[in-house]
Amino acid sequence: RRSSDLACSNIKHICNKWDALIFAPGDLEPIGNFMDVDFNKWEQAININLVKQLKILHSLLPSRNLKTSLREPAVLFFAGGGTNNAVPRYSSYTLSKIGLIKMCELLDEEIPDTRFVIVGPGVVKTKIHEPTLRLGEKASGANYKKTLERLKHNDCTSMETVVKCCDWVVNTPSKEIRGRNFSIVSDEWRASALIEELKKNPSMYKLRRYNNSWSSKKT
Repeated sequence: RRSSDLACSNIKHICNKWDALIFAPGDLEPIGNFMDVDFNKWEQAININLVKQLKILHSLLPSRNLKTSLREPAVLFFAGGGTNNAVPRYSSYTLSKIGLIKMCELLDEEIPDTRFVIVGPGVVKTKIHEPTLRLGEKASGANYKKTLERLKHNDCTSMETVVKCCDWVVNTPSKEIRGRNFSIVSDEWRASALIEELKKNPSMYKLRRYNNSWSSKKT
């Protein structure tokens, strides 16, 4: 608690007004079935991957530069794997990322003068994969093999691409990207026609259930 408060204090001292705020912490551990892991470690991971980021945002948000040379002050989070399907043994990490995705939507509704976006970078060659590689088959058989193969063959999202997407999120003129969850790998965020498509579909790239009004009585 004290370290995050001190960090926020230092940031405010160094930069009393910010234009863009990017959160990039991530911890996959503890890896294991929910009932087998140490719950204290599980809770700590939720704090790292979700709560503490929002605590820092809560502290720094009043310092945003509403007279920025950018289109509007921007806050960028990172999503992660497993948010669209069930990847076993990574529950704390996955739950945290789902929380961040929804929080971007909530913040977008509550704070209209600021841009909140979350991006999923795919597999990037960083130390975040070390716990999976260390545990091997005990982590999650399919996920371990997939991670190992992609890292081995360098089938990863380049850091250059991640930076380009972050730059696009922060600097693109359109406000239609706000509150969205973009996949750097799968979504055509560089396509010129994307903005028009986002205008047509306010639920696109959000944490939504489609076709909620479906009923067997209508068929």
